[in-house]
Amino acid sequence: MDKPAPAQRKRAVPAVTRAIAILRRLGGSDEPLGVQQIARDLGLVPSTCLHILRVLKDEGLVAFDPVSKRYFIDVGILSIARSAIEKNPFASLIQPKLDDLAKSFGLTAIAVKLVEPTSMVVVALSQVPLPFRLQVDLGSRFPALISATGRCFAAFNTPDEAMLRKGFAALNWDNPPEFATWREEVRQAREQGYAVDRGNYISGVTVVAVPFFDDRNRMNHGMVVIGISERVATIGVPALAREMLAVRDEVAPMLMGKPGG
Repeated sequence: MDKPAPAQRKRAVPAVTRAIAILRRLGGSDEPLGVQQIARDLGLVPSTCLHILRVLKDEGLVAFDPVSKRYFIDVGILSIARSAIEKNPFASLIQPKLDDLAKSFGLTAIAVKLVEPTSMVVVALSQVPLPFRLQVDLGSRFPALISATGRCFAAFNTPDEAMLRKGFAALNWDNPPEFATWREEVRQAREQGYAVDRGNYISGVTVVAVPFFDDRNRMNHGMVVIGISERVATIGVPALAREMLAVRDEVAPMLMGKPGG
């Protein structure tokens, strides 16, 4: 009888891990950062941090301001991100559907992907020319538990209560809901199959989200429609959600068995 193959162990590659952490820290900052601050925030030795930053700069992923002595994300990262999005089967399949939703309802429609246990990233979007429009960018990253997508994530990926409370406490809202109210809305999302954020995340804005699932029935992607609350109320959340669920049910089977789907 053959012996079972030994389980493969993940090998830590500290330099790569640190470089990724630095890129994420710079990408999440609204202003350039100095070596000392980056090192302090990430718990790195300053000399190690500086060495990695110089390599990232040479590769065009990070830029350096010689006046302020600070670093920031450079445009070289865009080609990598664009290639990843263009080759993502979910993004290519959902894009025409987002265009139809945006045009039909006059709202912003986006698609997101769960990229790590605590973050979602925008992989596709469609916006219509309106006097007032919400600005959303490809590659935008946000906490997995925030807004309507967060209610879906909590409903279907079911982290334990302690994790939910800790994650919820760290969220930034314009109008924070009470945890008990939010938990009830999570329950409703599980029951209805979609979630709604009415002005909690952004004042005056309603967000409707529909989840996509992996083969374990856990949320791995989401489709989101965003608009001024008055306009969404005129359309009607149930009608909007029905249309989004129909799109999800049409697209989801096409993703089965596709890498990254």
